[in-house]
Amino acid sequence: MAAKKKAVKKAAPAKKKAAKRKPNAAFMKPMKISAELGAVIGNAAMPRTEVTKKIWAYIKKHGLQDAKNRRNINADDKLKPIFGGKKQVSMFEMTKLVSKHLS
Repeated sequence: MAAKKKAVKKAAPAKKKAAKRKPNAAFMKPMKISAELGAVIGNAAMPRTEVTKKIWAYIKKHGLQDAKNRRNINADDKLKPIFGGKKQVSMFEMTKLVSKHLS
């Protein structure tokens, strides 16, 4: 009879603890807001992340998200100058257009 070898389980290598991600300082830097954008979210300087949150809050409050394609935002009178006069933009295009109003 052939002797059966027992499978020896090797201990898994110890995983390194993932370092907590630090926020990128560039996103957290307060930005100056243009007058057109200020009419929508306020004129106080704020980080880009906060600007995006406030714009989305405005869009949801006023029901400006397109019903058929939720990725599109319909502009009202306050958002048209920010969107370069366009009636509708995609959410990805919106961030590009909003960044032009930050300095």
